[in-house]
Amino acid sequence: SEATSHGVHLGVEVADGASLTLLESHEGLAADYVADSVLTVGIGEGARLERIVITSDDPGAVSVSTAIVTLGHGARLHQAVLAGGAKRQRIETRVNHPGHGAEVRLDGVYLLAGQRHADQTTVVTHEGVGGVTDQLTKGVVRDQARGVFQGRIVVSEGADKTDARMGHHALILSERAEVDAKPELEIYADDVACAHGNTVGALDEDALFYMRQRGLPEADARALLTEAFVGQVVERIEHEGAREAAAAWVAERLRG
Repeated sequence: SEATSHGVHLGVEVADGASLTLLESHEGLAADYVADSVLTVGIGEGARLERIVITSDDPGAVSVSTAIVTLGHGARLHQAVLAGGAKRQRIETRVNHPGHGAEVRLDGVYLLAGQRHADQTTVVTHEGVGGVTDQLTKGVVRDQARGVFQGRIVVSEGADKTDARMGHHALILSERAEVDAKPELEIYADDVACAHGNTVGALDEDALFYMRQRGLPEADARALLTEAFVGQVVERIEHEGAREAAAAWVAERLRG
């Protein structure tokens, strides 16, 4: 069958002082499709947006999703992206951060098996005084899958007293699986607190041995350890229904 393609461009405006929870489900019911989506978001002064993205693309798909977010003063963006990968999958978030009490939390999970690929890319540009960014991404890859994390935080000239922290941590569960990470900080201001951390490793063999000694089958022990590893990200989702949906998505992929 021939591949299909589609594109969509959506816009969301959160009014001053308003609050919105946005749950996006990206699902592909056909094989070998190409999908391109763009979301532009404006978050007004003192407003709040929690955005949760859960993807279930076909393994033969090519999927690109881009979000461009502009915050007002005192606005808050809390985002969690859960990526299951595709033939090629890229989920990109670009945030224009004004500082002055605005707060951004960008979280991500990628769980990849087979020959799936997922790229989580973020760019946060701090332009005002006293802005906060907190970012945590965790990934688990197995088989011949490939995970990519590209995170960049730019602290522009004059964006003093910025507090920006980025963490990326991944587990590789197979010899032919691959993780590529590129965390970046670009700092052009003074009096800032910025840090990034990146780790890529394997499951804790001592913990795995401990669980097996207590009668738990190896597959179940591995699933529990990996669920706990990514669970830190899931637990940061504030909306209860979205958090439960995210936890179910994780469990399905790690135990299925």
